[in-house]
Amino acid sequence: MLALYPVDSRVLIIFAHPAYQRSRVNRHLVRAVRDLPGITFHDVYEAYPDFMIDVEAEQELLSTHKAIIFQHPLFWYSTPAILKEWQDLVLTHGWAYGTGGDALKGKTVLQAITAGGSEEHYREGGLNRFPLRHLLTPFDQTCTLCQMTYVAPFVVHGTHKLITEADMIQNCAEYRRLVEALRDGQLDVESARELPKLNGQLDQLIGL
Repeated sequence: MLALYPVDSRVLIIFAHPAYQRSRVNRHLVRAVRDLPGITFHDVYEAYPDFMIDVEAEQELLSTHKAIIFQHPLFWYSTPAILKEWQDLVLTHGWAYGTGGDALKGKTVLQAITAGGSEEHYREGGLNRFPLRHLLTPFDQTCTLCQMTYVAPFVVHGTHKLITEADMIQNCAEYRRLVEALRDGQLDVESARELPKLNGQLDQLIGL
């Protein structure tokens, strides 16, 4: 059973990492935002260790938040297994899409991703052949079909290598600032839709 969350939460962070305690980068990112006011942090591996997802509870969470962040590592150019299961079960016809399926209409969605490869590996001619934003097209289209606004991801690259303390602090500060802006309605969502990633762009995207 899911915990009861504050009714004034505006941003839902759906976190999925099957080995969270071994992920140095994700541990820091989570600590940066987990306790922010107006934020609901939902660890789906913790909530559903048996993968028995409570569809009704998940749909209620989605319905009561204006913005959704899917935070996860990039696994084989996609999400951890439980997020695919979550999509298959929760985003039902007639609720999320299709005839009468407008429960998610108008919500803002982004992904906060950690990737082992460097940014240079995710480009045409690079090791992974495609820009990361291109590889996220199925997620983008899923959100579009559900009438949600999908914006560029927040990405931390190079997690297989040692990230310096300075880099870690900067990434955590940027992520926290992004979540706060999304919560407070200060993010320029339309401009954020077309970017390859949100990192390094917040000064231009956040209305002061």
